Formats: sequence, C-alpha cells, structure tokens
Amino acid sequence: MTITEATTARDMDDIRALRQAVFVEEQNVPPELEWDGLDGAARHLIARQDGNPAGTLRWRITGEESEIAKIERVCVLDTYRGTGLGAQLMFAALDAIGAAPDIQRIKLSSQVAAIGFYRNLGFTEEGPEYDDAGIPHVDMWRQRP
Repeated sequence: MTITEATTARDMDDIRALRQAVFVEEQNVPPELEWDGLDGAARHLIARQDGNPAGTLRWRITGEESEIAKIERVCVLDTYRGTGLGAQLMFAALDAIGAAPDIQRIKLSSQVAAIGFYRNLGFTEEGPEYDDAGIPHVDMWRQRP
C-alpha cells in the first residue's frame, strides 16, 4: 500500500471515483453536497494497492489566521476496510499537517459510527450531534501532532 499526495489529473480522477463510490453511491450523499467546490483549496492524499485506488482524504487550512486544519472526505473502499488503511491515511495527514507551522488545532466532522476510530487517533468530541447529508455527525478536535 502506498499513500501519496495527489499531484496529477489521474490522481484527482481516482479520488473523485473513490468518493463517488463511497459517499454518493454507498452512503447516498447527494452529489451536490459531496462536490462542494472546496477540492481546489485542499491537499488530497490517495492510497493505492498495486496501483489501484483504495482510499483517500483531503485536508485544508481554515480559520482567519490559518491556525486550524480540517480533515475531510476520509474514505476507504469496502474491500480495504478493516486493514488499517484508514488509520494509515490519517497518520499521513497528521504528518503533513504537523509540517505546517501555523496550525495549532485539527478539526474533523466524524460520522457518529466512526467516533471510536477518531478517538483512537487522539480526537475528542466537541459540540452536539448534527445531521450532515442525512448522516449523524459530531465535530472532533485534537492538537497539532
């Protein structure tokens, strides 16, 4: 398994296909919510197994003073779930975020079913549960690595 930052049009096509399969088709997220126009402002990681796309995430800097990084669109194809790939993607993102000197905190919006996964990576819930695209979510935070 390799995890790299997306740098090519092929990478972005594969990322779009992954998110289409997981979020739009599997989880029934409306396409207009999935394709939110923020991809251009984000850095994307893609995981490949034997050259085939297996998972992805994006992260971007938010906040007026660029002190917050937000990890978003974390997805792994069902074939690779339970293999540790999701954690590997998150560790790669945390490493990249840790290299950005102005970031103090990291935020993500976790599906309620994934709270335990993110807790194991040092995130804690802050705030109430809310609906995002018909799926219960909660905001989670951690300090920079």
